[in-house]
Amino acid sequence: MSNLPKIAWIGLGIMGSPMSENLVKAGYAVTGYTLEQDKLDRLAAAGGTAAGSIAEAVRDADVVITMVPASPHVEAIAYGPDGILENARSGALLIDMSSITPQTSVDLAAAAKDKGIRVLDAPVSGGEAGAVEAVLSIMVGGDRADFDEAEPIFEALGKTIVLCGPHGSGQTVKAANQLIVAVNIQACAEAVVFLEKSGVDLRAALDVLNGGLAGSTVLTRKKDNFLARDFRPGFRIDLHHKDMGIVTDAARNVGAALPVGAVVAQLVASLRAQGDGGLDHSALLRAVERLSGAQV
Repeated sequence: MSNLPKIAWIGLGIMGSPMSENLVKAGYAVTGYTLEQDKLDRLAAAGGTAAGSIAEAVRDADVVITMVPASPHVEAIAYGPDGILENARSGALLIDMSSITPQTSVDLAAAAKDKGIRVLDAPVSGGEAGAVEAVLSIMVGGDRADFDEAEPIFEALGKTIVLCGPHGSGQTVKAANQLIVAVNIQACAEAVVFLEKSGVDLRAALDVLNGGLAGSTVLTRKKDNFLARDFRPGFRIDLHHKDMGIVTDAARNVGAALPVGAVVAQLVASLRAQGDGGLDHSALLRAVERLSGAQV
């Protein structure tokens, strides 16, 4: 019998599926629940256990991990008679790895405390590739003791793991992360269009740029997307649109100006309005091409 904590995983999407599978590979007993049967079948094939409901998944779990798209989804799975808080055992640790508003995380921690359930907010950065390779950056909010307890689990999922402060702090840092990523992708997209219109060898140009000060993890991860115009979703425009709303709202609340971020947020919104919300966020290149006269 394993001495590792039993884990319930709620949400088996683009990120959640490979992350839960990495925990199975690390020796954890993982019971998962999601709405799509094929995702449950995938977890079972990887050695996990499929549950028929949230209540069934969390009932005997020591740790409950959630990875769903946005604040309303977290609230839907956490609250109510069929939710996590009513069905998880007292003393369990709830780790929400979704990207949601900081206030949602603070409210969840307060509600869970009344049920004897501890909470960490632990959003991640690294996209689908980072999830598959278990090299995610994990930014955590909550109590130090709970973080220390969860750290071995985080180490099976990522490489950079940092406690950023009290409840909600992980989400605040994730919002800043999404601001930086969106602005970086937009700058890369503009450079790609500029280089192509100038007749430069794009692959050679991106290689040399990535070796200097202009280099970035974003350019490394998304270079092939730009070159091949491959916009299959690793992280969808729809989700980045949600995240840009989070960061602009949070910044307004604390009195921080985001002049460039506000422009990029509108560009992300316009791309979504043009029907590209299901594409990878590297598809910001399509918006720059349209603005530059291309028919895409």
